[in-house]
Amino acid sequence: MSTGNLDFEQFRVFLEKACGILLGENKQYLVSSRLNKLMEQQGIKSLGELVQRIQTQPRGGLREQVVDAMTTNETLWFRDTYPFEVLKNKVIPEFIKNNPGQRLRIWSAACSSGQEPYSLSMAIDEFERTNLGQLKMGAQIVATDLSGAMLNNCKTGEYDSLAIARGLSQERLQRYFDTKGPGRWAIKPPIRSRVEFRSYNLLDSYAPLGKFDIVFCRNVLIYFSAQVKKDILMRIHATLKPGGYLFLGASEALNGLPDHYQMVQCSPGIIYQAK
Repeated sequence: MSTGNLDFEQFRVFLEKACGILLGENKQYLVSSRLNKLMEQQGIKSLGELVQRIQTQPRGGLREQVVDAMTTNETLWFRDTYPFEVLKNKVIPEFIKNNPGQRLRIWSAACSSGQEPYSLSMAIDEFERTNLGQLKMGAQIVATDLSGAMLNNCKTGEYDSLAIARGLSQERLQRYFDTKGPGRWAIKPPIRSRVEFRSYNLLDSYAPLGKFDIVFCRNVLIYFSAQVKKDILMRIHATLKPGGYLFLGASEALNGLPDHYQMVQCSPGIIYQAK
């Protein structure tokens, strides 16, 4: 094995231990593109040297910067559309019927740059506009991500033209955003105040997060090994109230765990109900 391959192997082991992400064997290009700038700034010549430096300075900011760079993903507003329609047309009405007088709690796991939790908040607002007074106690969205830097950006609720263009309709832009200057918009306070951002590693215990009626864990599990994925799904089940719903990504399927989840066909789309 060449030095470069050995370095990459060491880095793969480090990343999986740090946050569970399993890099494919052919992903050297991804690592280079995401870490080149950071390594240049720190005067680090190779991945091997990077791993060594992280191990000798475990408390330094370098470890966090590396994990940030490797886990940061831009995402879309109302990604795949159907989950948000299913939420408004099926899941929220069902919740109101079965839980009168309770507040709806949703977890957006691995919320990345904030589009998912803010899309959820807008969807709840759209439901409330057409079903006045039905969601009496309102809703709380807990949005978590591993990246501290990403979460700080999320909290401001500000986005540029490039981010806005990724799936947001003109109507929603006008209704839910304030203009902050040329090419910049900020989410309006009522939409923002429904979302609470927390830094969280999916490998850690979920107990401090409390119980949820709905969990969105979309397009995240693809990064984990089969064993870690199964462990995360079982622990998400423990956070869901009986009958609560799990939303996965459009191309993700929940194989196994028949004692924990029941598949619900929504045409379009599939969601999973906690048994």
